[in-house]
Amino acid sequence: MSPMLPGPDLLIPYLAAVALIELTPGPNMGYLAIVGSRWGRRAGFATVAGITLGLSAYLLAAVAGVAEIVMRLPWLYEALRWLGAVYLLWLAYETWRDEQVRAGVQVAAPKLGLLFLRGLAANLLNPKAALFYAVLLPGFTNPALGSPAGQALTLGAIHLAVATMIHVSIVLTASGLHPAISAWSDTGSDRWLRRAFAVGLTAIAAWMMWETRRG
Repeated sequence: MSPMLPGPDLLIPYLAAVALIELTPGPNMGYLAIVGSRWGRRAGFATVAGITLGLSAYLLAAVAGVAEIVMRLPWLYEALRWLGAVYLLWLAYETWRDEQVRAGVQVAAPKLGLLFLRGLAANLLNPKAALFYAVLLPGFTNPALGSPAGQALTLGAIHLAVATMIHVSIVLTASGLHPAISAWSDTGSDRWLRRAFAVGLTAIAAWMMWETRRG
């Protein structure tokens, strides 16, 4: 084994925990499904890149001890989760009220840079990632193998790889619906589609609040 990895007795349970966490439906899954089905593969991949950067930021924060500070300050934790929910609700509101579709003209997809920033913001405002790294990683490091920080970074990189593969799979699956949704939009039904997506975003906001609640 690499000196930066724990032995199989810790690594195998860690991989099982990561797979279980990432395969459990959550806000990222729902948001990527909406983006991929509405705007296609490239839009979904740009969002995945933003989500991955947000997760990476929390990983580095956990290694530096910043994420633990977030966990120890209830007001900061609550502020993050409420800001995240409000941000998703704002996206839902923007989607609902979008009046650019008139006379059968379809709304253009947001630029890839904007989708990247939306994925990044949605993750930075979700303290669940900070909770994951701050609580889970220390339990799978072994000081006898060397630097705990180095081990945490290695384990975090494994999580990022697993999460990205799952997120990409969601985008590939959801983007398969994009041609049918685009064709439906061309019939003048885009207004109802946008409203359905807005309701979906609202549900994701509520989902995130439920997932990140504390005792």
